[in-house]
Order: sequence, then structure tokens, then C-alpha cells
Amino acid sequence: TQDESEKLHELCKLLTDKVYQTRMEGVALLQDYCNTSPSFVSTNILRIFDVFVPRLQDCHKKIIQKALEILALMVPVLKDALQSVLFPVIVAVINNLNSKHLGIYDA
Repeated sequence: TQDESEKLHELCKLLTDKVYQTRMEGVALLQDYCNTSPSFVSTNILRIFDVFVPRLQDCHKKIIQKALEILALMVPVLKDALQSVLFPVIVAVINNLNSKHLGIYDA
């Protein structure tokens, strides 16, 4: 629908913005969509995760930490829908296991 298309466009725009605070807003919006419209996220999982996975390796540590925390919350909600994006997600998460930043490592 037009509404879903606009929601997807806005989410992708926020997650890829140059300003880290805006990317952080995008991560928070994705969390909100997972809670309020998991079917929207599931239906658009490839497009969403194309722009979300890079946030797991963002140049800003706070974004990485928030994205990892939200990913942990998304797994039980999205379950089977995650199969198509599992490989890039696992690679990004594994890269964070070596982080010296305690918040990232814990997340």
C-alpha cells in the first residue's frame, strides 16, 4: 500500500542518514515497527535489513550498541522471517564479538 511504501522509504532514509542522531532515530523506529507492525517488517525484511545490517557495524559505537540490543528483541518477534537475512546478520554480530567497547560486547 501507499502507506507501507512511505513507511519503508522513511525508515530507510533514517537508517542511512549521514547524521548519527538520525540513524539512531531510524534504529528506534525499526524497534517500534517490530513491536507494533511485525508483519510490515517481515514483509519488507530484505529492504529493511539491507540498511539495518550496516548499523550493526556503524562508525558510531552508540548506534552499534542500540542496533544489537534491538536485534536481540527482534529475533523472537520476527522468527522465521529472519531466515533470508541470517547470514549478513551473523557476520555483523560476529564482528562485534571482538569489540573492546563493553556496551557493544554485552549487547
